[in-house]
Amino acid sequence: MSAWSGPTLRAVDTEDRELLYRIYASTRVEEMAQVPWTDQQKENFLRFQFHAQHAYYQEHFPKAHFDLIIVDEEPVGRLYLDVRDDEHRLIDIALLPEHRGRGLGTALLRKVLEAAAVEGKKVRIHVEFNNPAMRLYQRLGFHKIEEQGVYHLMEWRPDTRMAATGGKEQ
Repeated sequence: MSAWSGPTLRAVDTEDRELLYRIYASTRVEEMAQVPWTDQQKENFLRFQFHAQHAYYQEHFPKAHFDLIIVDEEPVGRLYLDVRDDEHRLIDIALLPEHRGRGLGTALLRKVLEAAAVEGKKVRIHVEFNNPAMRLYQRLGFHKIEEQGVYHLMEWRPDTRMAATGGKEQ
């Protein structure tokens, strides 16, 4: 294993479908532990949900970047980003469980924020109100601007860069 120099991105292709499913399913483990279904029922449900989500993203974000997150030449997650005229919309970011809590998400989000700041654009993401990543988004300078059902629409603006970097310019 080489020395880690940070995450890189690679465009998703059709051969990545099963990996993308595994990444998606890994984000629902705690939720699935609460339902009294068989493993096969859970698998069927998660596959249905994954395919529905994938189709929704493809239809509603046709110009988005759908990327795998790569560390040491291994895919460890996914980052879906829609670069719009007025904002960068984080559609989804997810890491496989064994890669969470190591700073990868923070490093990726900082890259997204820096790219948006260079263009003078805000960054927005929908976050479930009980998502543990909410603390990370807040630490990076995101603020809730709207409630939409179980989601908060969070926004980061270039003028909040100082807060996102602990008061230091990067």
